[in-house]
Amino acid sequence: MGVSAFPLSVDPHFYNGIGDRNLSLHLFSRLVEQKGDMSLAPGLAAEWKLVNDTVWEFTLREGVTWSDGKPLTPEDVVFSLTRSANIPNSPLGYAPFTRDIASVEVAGPRTVRIVTKQPSPILPVNMSALSIVAKHAAEGKDSGEFDNAAVSTGTGPFRLVSFARNDRAVLERNPAFWGEKPEWDRVEMRFIANEGARSAALLAGDVDLIDAPSRNDLPRLRQDERFRVVSTPGNRSIMLLPNVIAEGGSPEATDNDGKPLAQNPLRDLRVRQALSLGIDRKGLAERVLEGTAQAAGQFMWPGAYSFTPDIQTPPFDQARAKALLAEAGFPAGFRLTLSAFADRPDFRTVAQAIAQMWTRMGVRTEVNAVPAAVYLGRGAKHEYLMPFFSWGISTGEAGYVLNNIFTTMDSQTGAGPANWGGYSNPALDALIARAQSTMDDAAREALLVQGQKAVADDVAAIQLYQLVNFWATRRGVAYGARQDQRTVATSAHSVR
Repeated sequence: MGVSAFPLSVDPHFYNGIGDRNLSLHLFSRLVEQKGDMSLAPGLAAEWKLVNDTVWEFTLREGVTWSDGKPLTPEDVVFSLTRSANIPNSPLGYAPFTRDIASVEVAGPRTVRIVTKQPSPILPVNMSALSIVAKHAAEGKDSGEFDNAAVSTGTGPFRLVSFARNDRAVLERNPAFWGEKPEWDRVEMRFIANEGARSAALLAGDVDLIDAPSRNDLPRLRQDERFRVVSTPGNRSIMLLPNVIAEGGSPEATDNDGKPLAQNPLRDLRVRQALSLGIDRKGLAERVLEGTAQAAGQFMWPGAYSFTPDIQTPPFDQARAKALLAEAGFPAGFRLTLSAFADRPDFRTVAQAIAQMWTRMGVRTEVNAVPAAVYLGRGAKHEYLMPFFSWGISTGEAGYVLNNIFTTMDSQTGAGPANWGGYSNPALDALIARAQSTMDDAAREALLVQGQKAVADDVAAIQLYQLVNFWATRRGVAYGARQDQRTVATSAHSVR
């Protein structure tokens, strides 16, 4: 498999990124599994139940063993859920999925009891994100040691043979896997960031499957009977996160002579509105990205829980944008730096297109393309004024976005871990907290809709589009397209 996203670590708790998730889905299991359509299914837990509003019990499957032959125990689960929230130097970890948990305890030979701080209606969904690791193998080990197959022993469909960072992971079938046995004896995940190089590898027969094929190659691949192309609307939202915490004096926002502005212009709602109106989202999705994305004004997609019909895709209106800039005190505009992942050619291309749009309306914009390994760390520290941001909504509901990106950041509690813009709205914080503890689905959805409207009204993010997920395979392989964007060998099958 030629995959676009590089895992930063084999440690499934180190980084909540798609590359790391793709790898961990092969090696580890979770209490609850999430299917490609984002519905839930039993995993290591054969069943779970809500004992009362703040107590959940998970009953483990019988007879599950680790890939080294030792039995799975409730102590492994307690260890994993505790460990996942406390990984040193993680650029974006899994603490948000355990934030509601007050305690985890062994409640029987096959039972784990989770007590939450308040009602937590989506706890089973959160458990579908957290890989369970072997206490006997991982205790006392740091993330770097997971490159060793003995430390990364798991209960997943495959086990690790070798891992070469930024190059490939080699996996083999795990004979001890508790679920349906995978079709493939051996899987090699090659990490190929360049989309053209991924397509070239498939065309040359070097790989059987690629994700995110180059949009320029899609027509050719579709027309060539040697290959198959599959797609489905995805769960990944692409947005800009205007930095509203920086006060001014940044070299990334200057007057037209290049002198840093005394006040950060992005703190003015009218400027954020102008920049949003200055983007032709439909043009980005249909022309720049050639139909591999869908223009959007919100994070959720039609039909999803907490989708908000009242939030429309903002119009492309540069005349109104110029008027708003003038009202905000910038009739002649200003200069702005737009930062983006250097590793994703499509993100760079979109960033360049937005820069041209903004420049035409008077905000002279240059693009700062940064490698992901640097970009992620600096973004989390609010070092960019206008960062390009990608977020996969793995829970399938807006609370995951609101809680992680728009809750006021708090280093003590871990709140707002992906709040790159430094946005803070106490009323929204209270609403999100209320939604997260509301057990009634309809009432919770109403609160999430209200929260999304608050974000949209304040232009706390400039939502751009949602990705359409694509895979291409050689003719003898079929891939089951997944809304969750995961590229996993268990979704690939041989065909005649």
